[in-house]
Amino acid sequence: MGLQAMLRLVYPPQCLGCDELVTSDFGLCGRCWRETPFIAGVVCDTCGLPLPGDDATEVAQCDDCLTLTRPWVQGRAALLYKDNGRKMVLQLKHGDRLDLAKPAGSWLLRAAKPMLRPDTLLAPVPLHWFRMLRRRYNQSALLAASVGRLAGIEHCPDLLIRHKRTPSQEGRDRHARFENLQDAIRVHPRRVAMMKGRKILLVDDVMTSGATLAAATDACLAAGAAEVRVLVLARVAKDA
Repeated sequence: MGLQAMLRLVYPPQCLGCDELVTSDFGLCGRCWRETPFIAGVVCDTCGLPLPGDDATEVAQCDDCLTLTRPWVQGRAALLYKDNGRKMVLQLKHGDRLDLAKPAGSWLLRAAKPMLRPDTLLAPVPLHWFRMLRRRYNQSALLAASVGRLAGIEHCPDLLIRHKRTPSQEGRDRHARFENLQDAIRVHPRRVAMMKGRKILLVDDVMTSGATLAAATDACLAAGAAEVRVLVLARVAKDA
């Protein structure tokens, strides 16, 4: 019997959500799958929010993206930030559940397929060094690395730096969120040549107002990126 088979006998695969036995590694049981709000069908082409409609090829925009000027050209999300989607994001972000990055990478890649372009450079939204020291890892960097491996896309984990330590966005309204992130993110000086003229795909764990992604996008465009697309694990909806 091979080593893998022996390990499966001793440590059978368990559901990512509830530890129930499942048939494959990094999988969800039927109940947890049903409680995980995967985004499919018609979505906002700019932020990935699900929209009414049956034609998944339809190019549409949500009300927010019709009113706000987004600096990026296209965006997608894998999950809605509610139920099991919210639970897994918080486990990855605050619960040291680094194992979630691998399956999340495949969910993100599925969402990202309409946005992948030749010569795409993949980069995570950065954490300030102080927050990185406290958390020990950047969950967005783990997600970006997972997508990069699966898609075979060039990945630059330190393309962006968060040079300004900003207070938490939690509890702030939209205007305050954007103001809080003003001039907080820059392109790493040693990475400017790498990204000039390139198509950038930014990866983050959650999009609420889009303020963080807008700040990161502005930094990329100011440093010479051709265009920016955004990809998030979970999108906050107004009714979430």
